[in-house]
Amino acid sequence: MKLIREGKVKKVYDAGTELVFEFTNNISVFDKIIPTQIPEKGRSLCLTSAFWFEMLRETGIKNHFISCAGTKMRVQKFNILSKPTVEDENYLVPLEFITRYYVAGSLYDRIRRGKQDYKELGFDSMPEYGARLPEPIFEITTKFEAYDRKVDLNEAMEIGGLRKNEIEDIRDTILKIDAIIEKEVRKRGLIHVDGKKELALGAGREIVIVDTFGTLDEDRWWDLNAYESGKIVQLSKEFVRQYYREIGYHEQLMKAREAGEEEPPIPPLPEDMVKKVTELYVSMYERITGRKYQ
Repeated sequence: MKLIREGKVKKVYDAGTELVFEFTNNISVFDKIIPTQIPEKGRSLCLTSAFWFEMLRETGIKNHFISCAGTKMRVQKFNILSKPTVEDENYLVPLEFITRYYVAGSLYDRIRRGKQDYKELGFDSMPEYGARLPEPIFEITTKFEAYDRKVDLNEAMEIGGLRKNEIEDIRDTILKIDAIIEKEVRKRGLIHVDGKKELALGAGREIVIVDTFGTLDEDRWWDLNAYESGKIVQLSKEFVRQYYREIGYHEQLMKAREAGEEEPPIPPLPEDMVKKVTELYVSMYERITGRKYQ
């Protein structure tokens, strides 16, 4: 197999008519790879992703999954086009699609910094972190740029080679998937806060869900009982992001980026955090899927 792409957390190999994803134990936040390995992270992500892909297959939603073994997943291959058009088929859409159901993460940061008008979101006053959104937010960002950035409908159509009605179909499909996720994880005391999806357009430009989703890396999760008691317990990679906010690294990084200055290197995680994060990935596999981690 030939290594064709190495991302922040996984490697992609060409296996002829298929691709093989190798999930590493790397962990990244704020588009930075943390110089610390998280034991069991790669395997737990592969197994969690496989769980959701198998469930989508049962519901008739097309996806690229073939099989999963250990830290490796075999998937259907799609073309990568430099500038896709509305006439193309069988290509990876160079965009990421985010759905949000609560005020959290970068959405909260944008509101707090005055870069997002909370009234446009349906709130009469400044919402608190964790407030449920009156309506889901559907956002589109770039995928292959140095940093992910939000794009509007017109730019999304241009970058992705998409028609307006296709973006509407993509949104409807993702909301359907999220409804499946929410119904499933609430059985085990979890709230699905938000998440990211990627997709391809197959034969006849049919929507095909690709990459991974529904894991601790792409999605945000909270404990349901704690939330109903007025507390937020982070059960995703947001737990790690919060650590870097607390030590002041996130603020330093944002200031450097806004000023166009050299970015400070991200420090490694301390040993006690590595242990906590490892335990989180393993235990959350079991809570998300209802299966024993073996």
